[in-house]
Amino acid sequence: MATYSSYKKVDGSSLAPQSIPANAVDPDARKTFGVKWIYGTPNACSQGCCCLWSVPTGVTKVFFEIWGAGGSGSGACSTSRCHHYAGGAGGGYNSKMITTTPATQYTVCAAGNGNCCVRECVGCQGCSSYVNGTGLSGFCAVGGKGGCANTSWNSACNSTWACCRQAGDNGGDFGYMNHEGAFGGVEWWFGVGFCHCNHNNTRSTSAPRIGTDVQMAIQTCWMRCGCWTVPYGHGGQNAMTGYCGGSSCCGTGGMGGPGLVKITYY
Repeated sequence: MATYSSYKKVDGSSLAPQSIPANAVDPDARKTFGVKWIYGTPNACSQGCCCLWSVPTGVTKVFFEIWGAGGSGSGACSTSRCHHYAGGAGGGYNSKMITTTPATQYTVCAAGNGNCCVRECVGCQGCSSYVNGTGLSGFCAVGGKGGCANTSWNSACNSTWACCRQAGDNGGDFGYMNHEGAFGGVEWWFGVGFCHCNHNNTRSTSAPRIGTDVQMAIQTCWMRCGCWTVPYGHGGQNAMTGYCGGSSCCGTGGMGGPGLVKITYY
């Protein structure tokens, strides 16, 4: 009875070039599979990352997934009383599957987080990530909404769902946003007045499909700046205060996390 070891083994180096016709080889055997991530450094003034990407040999399908940068947190816009807060929102998600050919080039940009004025009551919207090239048109993922600080006791910072995206929006096949910053409450010290608050808290939101979490809270503090570094695509942290009369020199919100691009090819 024949055994595996008794069969003749063919060493590929012994085959003459072009001796096996293309129609004798399973098309899937020649394909190349891989995943590539494009991103910048997550810090206070991230510039993101833009590059020119070429489709590798043997690749005919590319699946692009992109995330916009998170919105920045709000600044401490008043030192005369405590605030309500809503954290910055995570950047949007968008995706697109295309048929392409080897050596085709694409301009790929994972958004930076900019360096906008974050001493204001409303933070800045995050920057957009995008990909340009053959088979794509206006393909991008928008940045998240900026955080909010509000000193009014009659109206709160709005916190809304912005998840729904129609197919084809921003040039993609499927995309959506996350919750636009969770509303944070304050505990007013009765008998002391609007100038003193205890247990301020809120949280910024992550970008869809990433699953990061950032929370911020103070109990008693003159002024707390938003932390500068948050995960990719995440909304930035707000500046927070529990007293009035504190210095606003450090009352700046943190920047949102920079964007991401994921390229799956085969």
